[in-house]
Amino acid sequence: MSVTNKVLIPSKQMEAVQTTQYTAPTTSRAVIDMFTATNTSGSIATISVNLVAVSDTASTSNLIVDAVNIGVGETYNFPELVGHYLEAGGLISTIGTASALTIRSSGRVIS
Repeated sequence: MSVTNKVLIPSKQMEAVQTTQYTAPTTSRAVIDMFTATNTSGSIATISVNLVAVSDTASTSNLIVDAVNIGVGETYNFPELVGHYLEAGGLISTIGTASALTIRSSGRVIS
């Protein structure tokens, strides 16, 4: 078994539609060690995060973070996500205020 530290989601502005941000390799699992969102806009922004199994789609059944409000200039570190595993092919999906939040996630890929 090998473990590789990895940027799961490089820093990027988030979309206002449900979007797959990271998919675990089909032969590996991934562990989320850090997930952050920074509000770079001039008003409160909202984000929701789903952890979705390979054969599923983003829905209320896999919603882990529901509509967290992040204030102007604030960063949220998502303790709800830290330590969660994504099985092979599982994914991180987000939805929220477009062009307001910069997201990034780091973790480990286990193969």
